[in-house]
Amino acid sequence: MELKSCLLKGRSLLQPRPSPYKPMDVPLLTHSPPSAMADSFIIAIDFGTSYSGYAFSMTPRDKDINPHLQTWGDEVALETPKTPTCILFDEQERFLSFGYEAKVAYVRMRGEEAQNKFFFECFKMALYHKKLNSNLTIKAANGKTMKALKVFTEALRYLKDHALRTINRTSGREFIASDFNWVLTVPAIWDPAAKQFMRKAATQAGIVTQGNETKLLIALEPEAASVWCKKLPAEGFIAENQGEETLEHSVGTQYIVVDCGGGTVDITVHEVLDGGTVKELHKACGTDMGGQTVDRKFKELLQEIFCDDVWNEYERQYPGEVQKIMYDFTLFKKKDQDIEISCPFNLGKLAQEVKDVEKFFERVDGASWSDGSIQITKDKLRSFFTESLASISDSVKEILRTGLNIDYILLVGGYAESEILHRHVIDQFGGQCKVRCPLRAQEAIVKGAVMFGRNPELVASRKSAYTYGLAVRNRFDESKHRVDKKYTNNDGVWCDDIFWKLVALDEDVGWDETRDHTLRSTQSDSKDMKFSFYSTEKLNPQYVDEDGLDKIGSFVVDMPDTTQGLKRQVKLNIRFGFTEMTATATDMDSGCKQSIELDFMRKV
Repeated sequence: MELKSCLLKGRSLLQPRPSPYKPMDVPLLTHSPPSAMADSFIIAIDFGTSYSGYAFSMTPRDKDINPHLQTWGDEVALETPKTPTCILFDEQERFLSFGYEAKVAYVRMRGEEAQNKFFFECFKMALYHKKLNSNLTIKAANGKTMKALKVFTEALRYLKDHALRTINRTSGREFIASDFNWVLTVPAIWDPAAKQFMRKAATQAGIVTQGNETKLLIALEPEAASVWCKKLPAEGFIAENQGEETLEHSVGTQYIVVDCGGGTVDITVHEVLDGGTVKELHKACGTDMGGQTVDRKFKELLQEIFCDDVWNEYERQYPGEVQKIMYDFTLFKKKDQDIEISCPFNLGKLAQEVKDVEKFFERVDGASWSDGSIQITKDKLRSFFTESLASISDSVKEILRTGLNIDYILLVGGYAESEILHRHVIDQFGGQCKVRCPLRAQEAIVKGAVMFGRNPELVASRKSAYTYGLAVRNRFDESKHRVDKKYTNNDGVWCDDIFWKLVALDEDVGWDETRDHTLRSTQSDSKDMKFSFYSTEKLNPQYVDEDGLDKIGSFVVDMPDTTQGLKRQVKLNIRFGFTEMTATATDMDSGCKQSIELDFMRKV
């Protein structure tokens, strides 16, 4: 089998020699992973769909880490562990505010002022299941569009600057971004393109700069939550018996982490190993049926109530007030009870121009009008959860059907604070395993991310979400190769475009594991080699031009000395185990080295 060096005539080929290792597995990475996070200063950003926040630690490495969580909400007389993932720009697309400040400012805007600004809320889902590139645009609340990369960059810049100001104010010193190792959380079910997009936004935001990319670690949200939860004592969970040992000391315990976020429900499965590390037992799975699904059902009810285009006109004229109604609902949906929401004056006024407000409720089940308020029954509220809860149940059932010996289900994330969701999971699975939810479920990810940043080896192994491989050439064999792939050069007849598997779908891979492959030239006079990398959800593709294979990167290694001809060798080093992956190739004769640039984002 020969490594394809280039599709262009005249470029040499490499032939892989057998490796002493089995092919491995994990998502590929764009930059080098941080080796053991040498420094003890860590800032973790939990960039959520509905809410975002950060935590940090400056604890010396020889001390137990105790993440400090920043609280938010002075603007609205609250104290919350996160702030809404909302961002506001002016007419010229200049950043104005983020979080509660942005939400309050936008809610207060009227008419033309709101129409001219750019207000984005819950925009993280723009990266889910999308063909991503740097020119992707997303819609603001008023329908105007902006480049997604700018929106994400300015949001991360705000969180970075806020964290540094907080630390500098409390420490009395002047720290800068490069003084810290950074952790940025992403959903486990995001594809590599979305992770790369977030890394690019973080770099543009100044969290890291070119040359020190290793100071940013991309962490998977349910893994971060797992790291936090397994250290909690029994009293750290809702309705658990006292006196039980922590998961960390329960070697062999298997548990499912269900990260219930605003946008996604992200699920992973871990087993506790000796020493407190964990290994992933099942490839990360989940859906986009998070808390926003419930919010959308509520909004559909309002559209059903205020028909005859009343609601559409209200959204167009008073987008800020719509944001206020939706925010109020996010608080109500945590409880399993009848709810009552005050109807804004302008909505009532628009409705009254069509007919008496009470008449809008006559055809709608589960909702009624009472003295200026919209009342929704508990049963109607529960119906908003039906689709989301069914999706969660299906995902958990699929895991349980694999035969794993699951002891616990851990519910984390802001959506997990819903009484309806919590009770549903207990009713569905409480007879098979214990259901645990941290007392502060919304904090589990960001605090766990700090701990993960200190010790990324806490996740000892993962499953690969894709099959990865190289384009290679082999000696042509008409009995098994496609005729259209036949290729001839001065050194023989070859079969082109063969897929050589490096990492298999769903394969285990150890933390920070490296693999070396020695490959030799198949074109005696070539002075360089081109490597082309591909990813796919197929388990055993034959050729790189099959449907479902994506080219994710290529690079050229110089081989200036042709003296050894076909005996020349290149050493390919692939480093696995993080939420991303790196690779380097070295010409053994000249020492020329080149790193792989894997590009999961589509070119425009």
